[in-house]
Amino acid sequence: MTIVDEVLVPVADAIDVPTDLFVAGAWRPADSGRRFEVSDPATGAVLATVADADTADAVAAVEAADAAAAGWATTSPRSRADLLMRAFDLMHERSEDLALLISLENGKSLADARGEVAYAAEFFRWYAEEGVRLRGQVGHSPSGANRLLVGYQPVGVSVLVTPWNFPAAMATRKIAPALAAGCTTVLKPAAETPLTALAVAALLEEVGLPHGVLNVVTCSRPGPVVEAMLRHRRTRMLSFTGSTEVGRVLLRTAADSVLKCAMELGGNAPFVVLADADVEAALDGAMVAKMRNGGQACTAANRFYVHSSVHDAFVDGLIARMAAVRVGPGPDEDTECGPLINDRAVSKVDLLVRDAVQRGARAMIGGRAPEGPGSFYPPTVLVDVPADARVLHEEVFGPVAPVVRFEQEDDLMPMVNDTDFGLVSYLYTRDLARGLRLAERLESGMVGLNRGLVSDPAAPFGGTKQSGLGREGSTEGLLEFLEAQYVATSW
Repeated sequence: MTIVDEVLVPVADAIDVPTDLFVAGAWRPADSGRRFEVSDPATGAVLATVADADTADAVAAVEAADAAAAGWATTSPRSRADLLMRAFDLMHERSEDLALLISLENGKSLADARGEVAYAAEFFRWYAEEGVRLRGQVGHSPSGANRLLVGYQPVGVSVLVTPWNFPAAMATRKIAPALAAGCTTVLKPAAETPLTALAVAALLEEVGLPHGVLNVVTCSRPGPVVEAMLRHRRTRMLSFTGSTEVGRVLLRTAADSVLKCAMELGGNAPFVVLADADVEAALDGAMVAKMRNGGQACTAANRFYVHSSVHDAFVDGLIARMAAVRVGPGPDEDTECGPLINDRAVSKVDLLVRDAVQRGARAMIGGRAPEGPGSFYPPTVLVDVPADARVLHEEVFGPVAPVVRFEQEDDLMPMVNDTDFGLVSYLYTRDLARGLRLAERLESGMVGLNRGLVSDPAAPFGGTKQSGLGREGSTEGLLEFLEAQYVATSW
């Protein structure tokens, strides 16, 4: 039995994990016949090879989605909802197998992977419920000459591009509202974690999704593939989650076809601990906000601002908690922090930490990448971090907590808001009114007030500034895949 067989057998016994492209309801190889490897970041072992799509495959996927568009758009909201609920139920039945698959190809701990599966499944349930509640409007024109009827129509063929850090949740957070809205889709998952997306597609196939409503193209060179889909005249929507740098490129391409775009991009989340904060509660929240998925999340706390009166107590507690984190391979039940996604990610984190130390910061724990095997980086706490350290201005995407001491609240907001990003902020205080006042001054689309976790399918997820456009989750996530249509009439 090969390594591939050994690691995938427990998963494949319960869920078939296809490794070809999914186009027009059929699993087929790439047009070129090429394949690429998917590896376990904890060991470097090859888990599987998957089809490596090219532009011809991309065009075929868009055309398959277009062929299915009219039929799916006219399917009743209740029928679409029933299918999404079956997907929710089946995803829960397969939760352990999906969690293991995520842990293998992504590296995150099984506990994190189980949490992701539950979160991912919830998008199917939420949009099954939300999709049947969409209401239009009827009104009078101000002149009284006619009535105004406003309804909603599916935007059309939607290209969904997802990242590697939450391979199930980022897929369902896009697929579910698109399907509930009546759109057909092409999903392009990250090359690092395509197996989970393919497993989700197989699950939707099993519950009876009509051919062509969801298509999946996996590829090792995403630029030309995604560009071919965005330039296809039948594509009407782009939903992207990933880095701001890539997002800018895709927006330029999408602009040529005037595509509707929903972009969830990078972050640089501040975590603020005020003088009156409950330090233990703040530490609880810090560990969630920083260490979920080993810090590899756009919502991860990226920089910590702690009032001088509680600074030492907070730092001591953070060091103790970070030191207790068990680092190891994701599938190990004892692991609390798995590897980073690859060696490039380790090099970037290590570079940011070394830059901070060279500028005067001190690493109180961690601070140095271990020798292999595996793409590991230890939980790290930095103190005395100077304002010009890159770690305060760039997204770390790793288990590193740089702590900055502040004295006056008036000095806080300029530091916190001095970033081009505005996805999420965290704020701890015992004074709710004070917290709400400060939350309104935080330049971010989401605020965790005395909470280290903000993600919720019922909440509008998204950022301001260069952290993105539009929202996912909540009713707003459904509206992203719809166009308002106004009819003028009289009676």
